[in-house]
Amino acid sequence: MANIWQHAIDNAQQLRHDLHRHPELGWQEVRTADVIRRELTELSIPWQACAGLGTLGRLNPDAPGQHIALRADMDALPISEQTSHAWQSTQLGKMHACGHDGHTATLLATARWLKSVEAELPGPVTLLFQPAEEGGHGAKKMIEDGALEGIDVIYGWHNWPAMAFGQLVCPDDIVMCGNGTFEIVLTGEGGHASQPELCRDPVLAASAVTMALQQIISRRMPPQLAAVISVTSIEAPSAATVIPASAKLGGSIRVSDRATRDLITRLMTETAEQTAAAYGVKAEVIHMPRYEATINHAAPATRVRDLWQQEHGTSSLDTSIRMPIMASEDFSYYLKEIPGAFALIGANDGPEHQAVCHSPFYDFNDRLIPLVTRLYARLVGAPLAE
Repeated sequence: MANIWQHAIDNAQQLRHDLHRHPELGWQEVRTADVIRRELTELSIPWQACAGLGTLGRLNPDAPGQHIALRADMDALPISEQTSHAWQSTQLGKMHACGHDGHTATLLATARWLKSVEAELPGPVTLLFQPAEEGGHGAKKMIEDGALEGIDVIYGWHNWPAMAFGQLVCPDDIVMCGNGTFEIVLTGEGGHASQPELCRDPVLAASAVTMALQQIISRRMPPQLAAVISVTSIEAPSAATVIPASAKLGGSIRVSDRATRDLITRLMTETAEQTAAAYGVKAEVIHMPRYEATINHAAPATRVRDLWQQEHGTSSLDTSIRMPIMASEDFSYYLKEIPGAFALIGANDGPEHQAVCHSPFYDFNDRLIPLVTRLYARLVGAPLAE
């Protein structure tokens, strides 16, 4: 049994490096899906396509116990990698900068181990490989295609370089915030840079709107609310001697609940329109909601924490990190439908794994593969190798 376990871990690391070399963006994970399905076929694990590029693997489907789903996400990001690893991305402008290659490889390690002890599983297990987590609403499409049918509880996780290696966070309630994006189009009157009095300058208005938006969190909302507004781009292409006729701001928000989202969107629209008007410019604010907050269910979250502490000791729960995390996850869709829990697990064990998610210097920590494989195995009640 120990040999099977070690083979599962070693094979998963090789697969992780292979997936890292060949990253694919959301709803483009054709090769990644092929790798997953090839592995499941080799293990004689029945699988079915879900939402096109997603895959559901089934283990011990007729067992009488609780039906548990374990989820991994598959997609990469439009980022140019700047590491020097032997397994660095071969695709220009694409990389696994969030560790979904590691999440997928870990679930494949779990698949190999669970298949070896399938007859001892107390209930059915579904292995859920999901595309398009990075803003593509992949979880929503998986649910619409029946991914959660018959499932009682679901578990997922994310590596987290901002936490020390092996530390875990899995609260009974909100773990990650909801998010959204926005665009603000400012329309004025362009003209010669030497005659600003004859123009209505959208660049100046864009600067003022950017500064005004920063006051919403600090001066218009209760300090107890968890929320972020970030302006991440200003576009106003023009010549050096030309004041353009329009400018565009873009950015994102992070919110802890729907009421906070509604408040922020109202205040942003009001602030942008009124600030722009002060400069003789019109503002059109476009809000694009993405994900709701990821909110754990208490009983599954407690089970994750208890099993992790049994493996790693009472000091293995990170009590210093402030919750909720302001990042977002489409695992929120699953938790709105059925009970489950989502955990963050620390990846930082030194300089090689300190770069944060979405950094061009990021790389998944392969040492997490056996730890999370053991957690997944224990969550479904599988025996473990010594």
